[in-house]
Amino acid sequence: LLETESDYWRKELKKRGDRAVIHGLRGRPSNRKIDFKTQRKVVAILSLDVYRGFGPTLACEHLGKKHGIEVSRETARQWMKESGLWKGKRRRPEEAHLWRPRRSRCGELVQWDTSEHDWLEGRGSDQLYLISMIDDATSRLYARFVRSDSTEENMRTLWGYVELYGRPLAFYTDKASLFRNNEKRRRDDPGVDQDPADMPPTQIGRALRELNITWIAAHSAQAKGRIKRTFDTAQDRLVKEMRVAGVKTFKQANEYLEKEFLPWWNRTLVVQPASADNAHRPLDKRYDLAAILSHVETRQVKNDYTIQFEGRRYGIQPESISTGLRRGEVRVEKRLNGAVAVRFRDRHLSVTLCAVAPKAATPAKPKAAARNTGKRSQPRQKSGWMKGFWEKPGPAISRAIEIANATS
Repeated sequence: LLETESDYWRKELKKRGDRAVIHGLRGRPSNRKIDFKTQRKVVAILSLDVYRGFGPTLACEHLGKKHGIEVSRETARQWMKESGLWKGKRRRPEEAHLWRPRRSRCGELVQWDTSEHDWLEGRGSDQLYLISMIDDATSRLYARFVRSDSTEENMRTLWGYVELYGRPLAFYTDKASLFRNNEKRRRDDPGVDQDPADMPPTQIGRALRELNITWIAAHSAQAKGRIKRTFDTAQDRLVKEMRVAGVKTFKQANEYLEKEFLPWWNRTLVVQPASADNAHRPLDKRYDLAAILSHVETRQVKNDYTIQFEGRRYGIQPESISTGLRRGEVRVEKRLNGAVAVRFRDRHLSVTLCAVAPKAATPAKPKAAARNTGKRSQPRQKSGWMKGFWEKPGPAISRAIEIANATS
């Protein structure tokens, strides 16, 4: 202690005794305490139905952003607890699973999944699904709302991701039929315990191969823990924020997701990877996303240089005809915009939709004109040509044999 401080404490001890070491503000309100009027205003705001279910952290952010009231998380927690708006939950110990370290580089592994939830809480008539892709190394998130968890919508999400970030090394998904064709077997069939047979790839599986992206299947829900925790946060925070913003439609939901939630996530929750290298690979001219991310089938060209696809006939233009095309196999691509493209070997062909030939009409048989005799129709009488047949005497048996032998 300095000499002046020693003199101060010596005087205080003589004057007050041991009470000199007690702080002078003990038992008094803090000089930095927020006034009671602000507390009542905050409680009134958080009691509104639009903030139903908000926790202290989310409540603090909205108080500052929407109402200009800056309070700490702990202060908001105490006020909400006193007013009955928040009740702390004791976390139960969860079953421990083997921890898997993050990948070292951004783009080495991206987890991909879909969440079905009441995202709009009954506002509007749209049923929404959230397709999300989260980087394993950094937790960077890419997502979009769709109306159905279909192959086409997942392809559109994949298109948006690779256009924005490039081609990752691998995608990590579940074993849904969108990503893998599973062999169908009955439980009582022999060979059920054998290894599954090699099945043809799905449309998404084929597209990933053409993009040179590895597909890895998760064998349990715990293996996709990162994407599952992402959905837990979105189902809590995103739902409440869209309620406050008054989101009611599919378009508004995607706008809020793109302009508000994703920037907040990638600004707040992203971590630094172990390595600064980016494993994403750029899109070269070799990768035509419109052709790759489409529904692809194979057809055989007929002798008249036409193909049949989805009940329609397409004719190949003369300038696209080349050697080996007739009776050859072509690749038919139904694009995400509905257009149909045909490729033979390494080039696309010019095709047109053929007009449907009208079916030849079969002439109707003329109906026989009814004869008008002017007489009243009477019931038809039974023919009498057999009348008395059995009453006539037949030849003797010996005579009948002679007649039969003579005619044979």
